[in-house]
Amino acid sequence: MNFQRGRRRDEPEINLIPMIDVLLVILIFLMVTTTYSRFSQLQINLPQAQGEKAIDKPTQINVAIDLQGHYVINSVPVGFRGVDALSADLHRAAGQTKDPTVVINADAKVPYQSVINVMEASRLAGYVHVTFATQETKDH
Repeated sequence: MNFQRGRRRDEPEINLIPMIDVLLVILIFLMVTTTYSRFSQLQINLPQAQGEKAIDKPTQINVAIDLQGHYVINSVPVGFRGVDALSADLHRAAGQTKDPTVVINADAKVPYQSVINVMEASRLAGYVHVTFATQETKDH
């Protein structure tokens, strides 16, 4: 039984005023509780090392490689006959030294394989200390 036949139904309406009041209270709450952090520059004091230079230099085997792939071990030219032969040449250059450091001086445009050959020969010879020589750049 519908007694309100001719009457139109009212559309439900959202009341915006209480919603705005609640949002303003939330906004004020967030503004009050927010902490503003300052981003400041870090002050870092780096340590300074002062020490004596090592008196005893470790034995070094200097291996130079030029652009054509020629090897020179301790100023003695060595022909590349394979990694095993290069390993034997490193043994001869080390003499009785137990654990020498192999220093590789390679030209900047040397193929990578030439440097890898010296590293592999060092590994086969049992020399684990391998380093590369670098050239200092002069600032203008």
